[in-house]
Amino acid sequence: MNTIIPNNDTEKKFKSTIDRFFKKNKIGSILKQSNFCKEKGFSCILIFKFIFMLVFTGKNLFRTLDSKNDITNFAKDVVYRFLNSTNYNWRKFLFLLSSSIIKNEVEPLSAKDRVNVLIVDDSFYSRTRSKSVELLANVFDHVDRKYKKGFRMLTLGWSDGNTFLPLAFTLLSSEKEKNRICPINSTIDKRTNGYKIRTEAVKKAPEVMIDLLKQAAAYALPATYVLFDSWFTYPKTLIKILELNLHTIAMVKAMPKVFYTYEGKKYNLRSLYSTIKKKRGKAKIKASVIVEIGQDSHATPIKAKIVFVKDKNSSKNWLALISTDVTLSDEEIIRIYGKRWDIEVFFKMNKSFLNLAKEFQGRSYDSMVAHTTIVFTRYIMLSIESRNNTDIRTVGALFYYCCDELQDIQFFDAIQLILDLLKSALYEKLSLTKEQINSFLDYFISTLPTFIKEKLAFL
Repeated sequence: MNTIIPNNDTEKKFKSTIDRFFKKNKIGSILKQSNFCKEKGFSCILIFKFIFMLVFTGKNLFRTLDSKNDITNFAKDVVYRFLNSTNYNWRKFLFLLSSSIIKNEVEPLSAKDRVNVLIVDDSFYSRTRSKSVELLANVFDHVDRKYKKGFRMLTLGWSDGNTFLPLAFTLLSSEKEKNRICPINSTIDKRTNGYKIRTEAVKKAPEVMIDLLKQAAAYALPATYVLFDSWFTYPKTLIKILELNLHTIAMVKAMPKVFYTYEGKKYNLRSLYSTIKKKRGKAKIKASVIVEIGQDSHATPIKAKIVFVKDKNSSKNWLALISTDVTLSDEEIIRIYGKRWDIEVFFKMNKSFLNLAKEFQGRSYDSMVAHTTIVFTRYIMLSIESRNNTDIRTVGALFYYCCDELQDIQFFDAIQLILDLLKSALYEKLSLTKEQINSFLDYFISTLPTFIKEKLAFL
């Protein structure tokens, strides 16, 4: 495989984590299956790997491309054309990569009784300093509780409670045209993958979530439940998910106009809680009740279980979870829902460590989708390494490990170059024989500090 780091012999000798990941998971093959192809010039896998590795080398995309060095053999236009292409199917790439890892690496080694879940959540994708970014909109940031310039990054992921892997995402603009700061690029060919993801970006979040779940169903992933926060918890949404042969466990928000049928009467969440019998004392689970949330397409009533839990932040308040699997115990519903936290860790890792929305400031919608997919791929590699390592390092610790590993490779390259130049100088200027040169180098290496000899594996 072609790589960006010079001196292929050194790279083969120091089998890096990144190289193993690319080879084992056949990244090049998955790119081809996802419509990544070029008739001439540098291959897609070469450009993809260059961008992938940037965060681990501590280099900035723009400055790396703008500087004259031996790290890249191509101009910055090559990278920007790659990121801005409307033909590449980034959605399919991420689905193929994650589903392959789940089926071939994660699931075979998991216990048969382990509960696998799909998790849906959104996080703010910041472009607060931008003015001319395609489909840029004023969107609501749930953390700061105010509108900001950017996108809502709606993400679908898979988890077994130990490993989280992203499956798909959409950078949501706003379905309301008045909230969009910049319009869609009208010159985009409507037959391309780029146009399809743009039309998806202006849909409502619950609608996009259902679309992502339908696409995930085509990959036959091992998962029983869909987990999400209260932003998506509406009876119609739960019924649509059930029709995809998936159960839902989600947080429920007390909305006055959303009703549940209990004992023949309709109640909103607050009135339902006040009606049913509660456990006394300091019980964490205050109550649970089975209700009807509506009917499916065959007019069959759909039941769900609502569990009321004491709010740990306020003893007077309560929280509610809903499950369309009414056979689960109250405790099991709470336990399974706890796996939703995995996606919060995922968002934090991407923003704090992997340079999501920070590495470069592209203006096209395609470039943002492309870069976000590459960032997610970085996380996938770190997540799998964390799972496979016997010392149980965190994903964050593995990030720094990969950075150090690449620095070791570049350090070795520099020393090797110096030794090669020294050999040439001794041969050309002093006319020494090969035996004399090797003898001199052996002596020279023996006098080096121990930490350098360890790096060169000479001890």
